[in-house]
Amino acid sequence: MNRMLKPTIISIAMATVMAGAAISPALGSIAAHFHEADPVLIKLVLTVPSLMIIPFSFFSSYLTRKISKRAIVLLGLSIYVIGGVGAQFTNTIEMLLAFRLLLGAGVGLVMPLSFTLISDHFHGKERTKMMGYNTAFSNIGGIITMLLAGYLASFGWRIPFNVYWMGLGIFLLVLFYLPKNEPIKPQSGKAKAKMPLSVFGYALAACFIMLAYYAVATNMALYLEQSKLGSSQTAGLVMSFTTVGGMITSLILVRLQTLFKDYLMAVALLAMAIAFGVLTFSYSVPIILISVCVIGFGQGITFPLINVKVLGTIDPALSDRVISVVSSMIYVGQFLSPVVLDSISSLAGIPTIRFQYSVLAVSLILSVGVMLLVKLLKRNRMATNEMEL
Repeated sequence: MNRMLKPTIISIAMATVMAGAAISPALGSIAAHFHEADPVLIKLVLTVPSLMIIPFSFFSSYLTRKISKRAIVLLGLSIYVIGGVGAQFTNTIEMLLAFRLLLGAGVGLVMPLSFTLISDHFHGKERTKMMGYNTAFSNIGGIITMLLAGYLASFGWRIPFNVYWMGLGIFLLVLFYLPKNEPIKPQSGKAKAKMPLSVFGYALAACFIMLAYYAVATNMALYLEQSKLGSSQTAGLVMSFTTVGGMITSLILVRLQTLFKDYLMAVALLAMAIAFGVLTFSYSVPIILISVCVIGFGQGITFPLINVKVLGTIDPALSDRVISVVSSMIYVGQFLSPVVLDSISSLAGIPTIRFQYSVLAVSLILSVGVMLLVKLLKRNRMATNEMEL
């Protein structure tokens, strides 16, 4: 196997994580420049790419039957660089959002393939490891880009968009090192595989987890500003710690799975709940850093696990379509994060980020309770069936 295959596939995932969160440290600067714009429109600068990611991820799945995955990735990365870098040359919030939509189209083409290429080339524990590495190294990309964007934001709101030039480096890796596969063709005489209902359950879970996780990216700059704890550079440092947590746990995912077995997902969500609870009350930057690191710990476990589980329950011919469904719901959660949380704040009459984090803490604890209850009922049902036999 080509020695550069693993880093090339992993680098593709780095492009997808940079889609929205990369410029989150600059959100305060963007808000200051477009001071007349609705605050929700400012937050949409981070989340609006997901509106294009969703349909284009399904389009990517369709294209795999027409052209090679390598060609799709190269096309997606080209659109990605144009949409990402081009946003800095706009003068209105509407044009800025239009370029962010273009960025989303590029990510949508690339994102499902960052997972299915792993499924194509790796199996068993090696596949789980690669899913973990995929998340880990995408988090490294997140650390670099968010720290860089936080620094660049001090020179003006336009400059952070230059971080998307990293997509050109990934383009070159794919061009030289990703093998050119044949388009996927259905096997003649074989019954068409059906998508299990469990796929949609995993997809909804991924949507909710991303809604919670992305509350850090969309709200941290405003959270620190409301708390009088720092500038855009501080926000970049804090948000980079979500990726530190995700990176560490993704690298040791197989060991964690061996240790906690079927309860690993519940452990991850409980850790996230505690971290959001701490963010609700803390005014200490070091404690905030630890908390966002723990939130990263949770997502570093949950998303690779969901992808591994969902790919393990389906016909390989459905892998591209299934990953498109799960990934699309992840980006639905990303888009809905500020909309849902701001709406809850509005209804409650408490317009603070701390209140939103408290809502997430309670919601995650309730989710863990439901998961444990379902496992208990399932175990009791199996015990009853064994006694009857």
